[in-house]
Amino acid sequence: MRELFENTPPDDPIEATRRSMRTMLPRRFYETAATAALADGHAVRLDDKPVRTPARRVLAAPTQALAEAIAAEWQAQKDVIDPAKMPLTRLANAIIDGVAEAPGPVAAEIAKYLASDLVFYRSGTPAGLVERQARHWNPILDWARQALSADFKLGEGVVHVAQPEAALAAARATIPAEPWRLGAVHAITTLTGSALIALAMARGALAADAAWQAAHVDEDWNMAQWGRDAVAMARRDFRFAEFSAAATVLSCCP
Repeated sequence: MRELFENTPPDDPIEATRRSMRTMLPRRFYETAATAALADGHAVRLDDKPVRTPARRVLAAPTQALAEAIAAEWQAQKDVIDPAKMPLTRLANAIIDGVAEAPGPVAAEIAKYLASDLVFYRSGTPAGLVERQARHWNPILDWARQALSADFKLGEGVVHVAQPEAALAAARATIPAEPWRLGAVHAITTLTGSALIALAMARGALAADAAWQAAHVDEDWNMAQWGRDAVAMARRDFRFAEFSAAATVLSCCP
């Protein structure tokens, strides 16, 4: 079980499928997935036995709602246990084994995204894409300006735009310190390419569906013009499951 979760690629559904074909998935060996209260949280248990992370820590969440969501993922497994279909468990493992032990580098990576955030860089043409970017991204920048006192600058194309240090510092100050929320914000940042989208979600200023749309303005525009690619859509569906898991962590860990 440990090797199964360690080796599952975080963002490549094609490779996940190939790996599943190479590696025999373990058969479901338990009847019921449930939760149990601990002194410092709520553990996930299978037939009243603890579940362990790849680093052999107890799989437990800080709130009952989150533990129940993780347990539901285990309960939903059918004949075999497929980690590719358990994004919340994978995220929980990463937070427990990684983020909680070393939050500094995780916060630093989020801060790096702030310096070149997705929503800063706009297209000059065509008019439809320009309008769509403004419609989805300007409210996020308005929120940063009003709620965080962070006034960021816009650029056109891919030429780097240096951001005011005061704006960067104000946004960095809102990066969560609590490991579960920090891990969720990091996941959303890397999945969307925008730390501001992730921070707005964490602060309750941006709903998950609006955040996902904002992260895919360019991609959706291109698909509208040229059609959908099956492989690209499979990757996107996999990433959406990861994104939804991170959104669940934020909603369950206020």
